[in-house]
Amino acid sequence: MINNNQIQVIFGDITHQTVDAIINVNKERVGCKTGGAVITVGDNLPAKFIIYTVVPVWHGGKQQEAELLFHAYLSSLRLASENEIRTIAFPNIGTGIFGFPKEQASKIAVSTIVDFLNNNKTSIVNVVFVCSDQENYELYKELVFNTMKVSAIM
Repeated sequence: MINNNQIQVIFGDITHQTVDAIINVNKERVGCKTGGAVITVGDNLPAKFIIYTVVPVWHGGKQQEAELLFHAYLSSLRLASENEIRTIAFPNIGTGIFGFPKEQASKIAVSTIVDFLNNNKTSIVNVVFVCSDQENYELYKELVFNTMKVSAIM
């Protein structure tokens, strides 16, 4: 089971995070299909690596957007684990210019990451959700707190 040190929620700028990898999103192909991910070096950022993932634009949920968002998280986590990344920071994928409803996107994010950490042998020991707006911060904080509370009881 996950513990309280494995998932954090902060308010800030993802490009300032001192972690092994940060996630950057794109709606255009970056060498992979929608829902996929690729890894590059972090260049001048505090993070050693950048994992780019391709997410769909929200079209009312009628074009498998939720499934593709799930795969964007899952692909990023798998790639991080394959590259022995221990600490990783995610923005609120899909909730900005891509138009995903924040509540739905946050539930997909938290459940996907918790399931991955609980059900896979992984190098990842710490996940940080870096929120850039107050609404996302409150949504993620509540979901992570409730998930940790449930996990601690089990």
